[in-house]
Amino acid sequence: MIDTSTWHTIDFISDLHLQVAEPATAKAWFDYMASTEGTQADAIFILGDWFEVWVGDDDEDPFAALCAAVMRQRSKRSELFIMHGNRDFLMGADLAERSGATLLDDPTRLDFNGTSYLLTHGDELCTDDESYMRFRQLVRAPEWQAEFLAKPLDKRKNIARQIRAQSQAQHGLTSSYADVNELLALEWLNTHGCDVMIHGHTHKPASHKLVGLGSGGGERHVLSDWDANAEPTRLEVLRLTADGLSRLHLV
Repeated sequence: MIDTSTWHTIDFISDLHLQVAEPATAKAWFDYMASTEGTQADAIFILGDWFEVWVGDDDEDPFAALCAAVMRQRSKRSELFIMHGNRDFLMGADLAERSGATLLDDPTRLDFNGTSYLLTHGDELCTDDESYMRFRQLVRAPEWQAEFLAKPLDKRKNIARQIRAQSQAQHGLTSSYADVNELLALEWLNTHGCDVMIHGHTHKPASHKLVGLGSGGGERHVLSDWDANAEPTRLEVLRLTADGLSRLHLV
């Protein structure tokens, strides 16, 4: 159980896809973590895809080390939480410790100001994307992960590049990302006794009402991906206070 009793402001972000090849987006995140706006948050949750790719905690890449150092510095002022995404599902306890962050289960329940929130990356709810669901089942298996992490680091990086290239080619055949199965989302809310779901993954920031049978229902709030080079830029924080949820657009 996460203790939120002393918190006043909580920030949720996801799908940063941080990488050396996208320095503007990385700088926007660095600035947010150090900014006056950012320091309002008692806690920051990164709900998946912090990194574009993560092939194991033994990767001593300087960029990854810099990102962990930024997190560590911020952890002196805010509680930090990270969740696996579909790109960085191999993040482990060592990275979390270096970053001063807590690695969350997916999903995780968060109770704040009388409302229960269900936090998830969201990819497991996109059941219409059948090819991805098959891939997810494969790579989330402990046996596959143990075998992959036993390979030399360079080989893991090459495999990750090949998988990413195949994913980009497949995505190029469709006009958008698969969306969440709302009936399944509602089922998750009911199972966990929550009122509101917050997730990323789909790159479709919006807020939705979920309507179930009888009096059942809930809300689903989708986080934005981050892209400082987009027109307009996509650098959004979902902020939670006692007044509720609001979207903060960073410049």
